[in-house]
Amino acid sequence: MTNDSSIAQIAAILREEADRLGPGARLPSSREIMRRHNVSPVTVSRAIGQLAAEGRVVSRPGSGAFVAPRQVVRGQDPLDLSWQTVALGDRVVDDGPVAALLAQPPEEVVPLTGGYLNPGLRPDRQLAAAAARAVRRPDVWATPPLNGLHELRGWFARQAGGDVTAADALIVSGGQAALTHAFRALAAPGTPVLVETPTYPGALAAAKAAGLRATAVPMDRDGVRPDLLAEAFAVTGARVFFCQPTLHNPTGATLPLERRAQVLEVARAAGAFVIEDDYARYLSPAAPPSLASMDAHGTVVNVGSLTKILSPSLRVAAVVARGPAAHRLRASQLVESFFVARPLQETALEFVGSAAWGRHLNTVHAEIATRRDALTAALAAHAPGVEVHLVPIGGLHLWLRLPAEVDENALVETARRYGTLVSPGRMYYPSEPPGPRIRVTHMAAANLTVLAEGVRRLGRALDAQVR
Repeated sequence: MTNDSSIAQIAAILREEADRLGPGARLPSSREIMRRHNVSPVTVSRAIGQLAAEGRVVSRPGSGAFVAPRQVVRGQDPLDLSWQTVALGDRVVDDGPVAALLAQPPEEVVPLTGGYLNPGLRPDRQLAAAAARAVRRPDVWATPPLNGLHELRGWFARQAGGDVTAADALIVSGGQAALTHAFRALAAPGTPVLVETPTYPGALAAAKAAGLRATAVPMDRDGVRPDLLAEAFAVTGARVFFCQPTLHNPTGATLPLERRAQVLEVARAAGAFVIEDDYARYLSPAAPPSLASMDAHGTVVNVGSLTKILSPSLRVAAVVARGPAAHRLRASQLVESFFVARPLQETALEFVGSAAWGRHLNTVHAEIATRRDALTAALAAHAPGVEVHLVPIGGLHLWLRLPAEVDENALVETARRYGTLVSPGRMYYPSEPPGPRIRVTHMAAANLTVLAEGVRRLGRALDAQVR
């Protein structure tokens, strides 16, 4: 049986896609919709049937579903946008994985997925107070320095550590924008980029949008393997390696100091850049020194962000780079969006400079530890068939290996029907996955009771799959 909420979700997504594509355009195939959103064929069929009943799409057996012509308003000619399908050519940007990560769960569904703090942990009141102080600052509505406020750049430079200075930092609109700028600036379209496997789907999407070919480098429990990284550089000729050395998403691995030095040596020998996505620095009380702080050759392009630790809407991040690479990054930011809105920068500066910043970090670190342990215990009680890859020192997620006989997509869909959402493992791999995996998040549930209920539902879904 198919959950009505799943059908409604897919129908809403396809409705938006139909509006965007315009009359005459072909919707993605049923197989593609199933892959993007991890739903069953029945769910896709019923969602398309719903849109057909609304007169929004027309199904052509053997050809697919197409956006229906717009209804003609008396006295007006219909707007025909079908020419755009030819003019646009092949689709370059695949927003499916990112949209899935950002989608809001339906009511009564327990989210075991998501990448931001629970609303109850967000420092909304303190951020509002910081914003109120910020808008009273002189020249807050004036044009900021194009590379960001000097004080904010200095703060991010100190967070990166080592001999990084404010001159090395560029303020950008969030970590995702930083990755987009980095991929565009550091590698030419059509060239390879090395990534950990598994890795953050948003990075894969940004690399693909920049025209790059992602090549997987295996990891173990301590992070990327330097020996295989060296081999990948030699085989592919790549000049960029993307990694998350602290609380890697999705596995939770943190690269030890010795291995960090080895990664830098390997990249240096290959004449390559390392994009260090330091997204989780504030999600652990014991984050090791950044790769940027250990870099003496301009090898590392470091990305630091306040979004994960504060609020999805506080899209303030910094890219640290040196030399010609820094110039290209600044040019990319300038051409795309000029600069980050000054009131937002001033608000971030007010918050991190206040006592609220330290108190907030302490609160979040304690909550992360409590929720992580509760999630681990609930999995042992309700889903003993899954294997936790490792228990991380912080972060928001656990990476789970499923029994080999479990169909990953079917489990995700069954869990959805039972009222809980998890992230399918396939979306984290740039190439073939080694087996069924899922990522579960402890931070999205409203409280520990709801978190335990979500895991209980996941356990029921798993039992239904292995019977």
